[in-house]
Amino acid sequence: MTSPDAAATPERRRRIWGWWAFDWANQPYNTLLLTFIFAPYFAASVAPDPVTGQALWGWALAISGVLIALAAPVLGAIADATGHKRKWLALWSALYVIGSFSLWWATPEADMALIVLILVAFCIGLVGLEYGIVFTNAILPSLGPRTQLGRISGTGWALGYIGGLASLVVMLLLLAEDEAGVTLIGIEPILGLDPDAREGTRAVGPFTALWYLVFVIPFFVWVHEPPTPQKARRGAVRKGLAELVQTLRGLPRHPSLLAYLGSSLMYRDALNGIFAFGGIYAAGVLGWSIVQIGVFGILAAGVGAVGCWLGGKIDSRLGPKPVIAGCIVVLIGVCTVVVGTDRTMVLFVPVAPGSALPDIVFYTCGGFIGAAGGTLQAASRTMMVRQANPARMTEAFGLYALSGKVLSFVAPGLIALATTLTGSQRLGVTPLIVLFALGLVLLIWVRPEGETHAEA
Repeated sequence: MTSPDAAATPERRRRIWGWWAFDWANQPYNTLLLTFIFAPYFAASVAPDPVTGQALWGWALAISGVLIALAAPVLGAIADATGHKRKWLALWSALYVIGSFSLWWATPEADMALIVLILVAFCIGLVGLEYGIVFTNAILPSLGPRTQLGRISGTGWALGYIGGLASLVVMLLLLAEDEAGVTLIGIEPILGLDPDAREGTRAVGPFTALWYLVFVIPFFVWVHEPPTPQKARRGAVRKGLAELVQTLRGLPRHPSLLAYLGSSLMYRDALNGIFAFGGIYAAGVLGWSIVQIGVFGILAAGVGAVGCWLGGKIDSRLGPKPVIAGCIVVLIGVCTVVVGTDRTMVLFVPVAPGSALPDIVFYTCGGFIGAAGGTLQAASRTMMVRQANPARMTEAFGLYALSGKVLSFVAPGLIALATTLTGSQRLGVTPLIVLFALGLVLLIWVRPEGETHAEA
């Protein structure tokens, strides 16, 4: 991994490493819970059946997306008015830990009341994760010169992928059991966990919470906020909301920023749909076990880490816009392949019964999803830095979260609706292609270097 700029002061190097530590600490929520371990386990074993599980998961993600979209820009504006981003992050960290730990109680074949509680817990943790990202992303511009932010962001995302990969390996080797009750290396889950009750797989919740608590420490120790004028707490909420309204009213005067928010609204919603339903799709359409899905995740995270690192270098050299456009094109191709592939066909072409080709194709798609998806997200936050008003960076990343979540119910909602109406998990993911394409079109109006921000 590329280290911080050698010319930087020791304090700035520590701030960069501390900021990177947050990416490392929070990634297991995405890797273990949202994609590769808990989501497919929920759909296959907790819910009544995989189709119902995918639909329930979709509605839960849609609801949490609405909550994030409504509050993120408001909280960002308030934070800019009051300062103290790290204190806010402590609150979001508590939600992350409580929500993830509570997934331990997701027992197989649960009744509907317990299923609802589990989904609520998952949404609480997801809200904590997303709010935390808003506040840490807002710190990015203070970590180095503008020309280095692409590399810093890309390396951070790469380290996050490596953290997710490491946590996934631990889960697969020591905890997550398959249908035979053994882990990837053929042993029962450690710590005396009962494989019949799927306690090894359910341990993913407490494990994710503990991982975060340990590895987020460098962030709180090393990432001190830049000196800012003392701001009174009284009236901060009113001031923050007033500034947010002013910013929203001024968006039409900043067409590049407006186009970028619209573009990222589309393509990030589609990308979140891939991450949220990839493991569920593999379990239901290809019949993969949790362990097989975990191996898929290892491949995606490993390739993704390299892709993010390289993408960060390209970002620093060429800027984020061509990186974003290239990643979207790759992901459109991947989605097309996935929609046309199941156990009986590849790209709509029939294959022999028992053929391993669908598995090979899906593993290959996983590598492309990891590399393009991670690079897309890393480049997206550096693009936001270029588009935003430097004086209102947390508010800007609140709007960025809003653009990623205001219609975040669309992708999971459409997937849930299509799955429910057609009874087909494969056909349920087709809306993602349209969302990616719309994001690519709107990117045309985005200026690579952003705009000069007068007071909105």
